This record gives sequence, structure tokens and C-alpha cells, in this order.
Amino acid sequence: MDMYAATVPVFDRMLSNMQTWIRTARDHALAKGFDESVYLTLRLAPDMLPLPRQVQIASDAAKSGTARLASIEVPSWPDSEASMEELIQRIQKTRDFIKTVTPEQINGSETRAVSVPRRDKEPLKFEGQDFARFYNLPNFFFHATTLYALLRNAGVPLGKMDFLGQPK
Repeated sequence: MDMYAATVPVFDRMLSNMQTWIRTARDHALAKGFDESVYLTLRLAPDMLPLPRQVQIASDAAKSGTARLASIEVPSWPDSEASMEELIQRIQKTRDFIKTVTPEQINGSETRAVSVPRRDKEPLKFEGQDFARFYNLPNFFFHATTLYALLRNAGVPLGKMDFLGQPK
């Protein structure tokens, strides 16, 4: 398994798609004449985290997954984004970080021990390949999909190809 090809370019493409969705939402709000900050309060259910946290967690999954597979320090960023533009910038910061990691740093991590700290619990422990396939990528896509669903449910004109992205 090419661990780099299975992770970093996948993260980067979906993060780019997420930026497009947020820009589309901004344009939609402008066209409809309402404040785009309305989107920041969206949730799918009362006990679910709001839209900004979905973006922040997807960002965290991409940067921490990349760093853990590369055996480098996970960058720590405050979760303080309070506007659509700041969310776009957060995503760009994530994209910029993951692009600094080389294939040589990640390839060969299939059996590397990966530990995921948890609050008040023992850390989750994986081999790199299982971490990527069964924890990190699914977690990333869960939050990216939730962002998409929130915006789509709010009437933002997004379709399946917006989720998938344009073929390269």
C-alpha cells in the first residue's frame, strides 16, 4: 500500500472541495440576501457539533493523521474560527501543512505504531495501515460529509460532483 498516495492527496482534494462548498455557501447567502454567519449555527441534530466544529475536526484529522503517519509532531491550532472566511483559511492552513510532508516520511508507515490520545481514556493504538484505513480516513470523511450535508440541507446549491470534485 502506498501510504502517502492513500492519504495526503486524498485529504488535499477533499479539503479543496470543502473550500469550494464554503465559498458556494457564501455566494448563496449573498444571492439570497442573508448573512452568511447563519451557516455557522447549523447542526443536523441538537446534540451534534455545529458547522465550524465539523470543519475544525476534519482539519484536525487531516493534519494529525498526516503527522502521526510521518512520525512528526502534530501541529496544535486553536479552534477559534468565527466566520466562513476563517474556516476557508483554516482549511488552507491544513492543506499547506500536509503538503510539507513528503512521501518518504509516510511510505513505510504501514506497520509503524500510531497512538491517538483521548481525553480521560487510554490512547487508541494502531499499526499505520489500520490507522489510515479504519480510523483516520473514515473520521475525516465523516466530518467532511457532515459539512456537505449541513450546507446542502440549508439550500446551498451543491451536487454530487461538488462532493467528489472535478476529475484531474
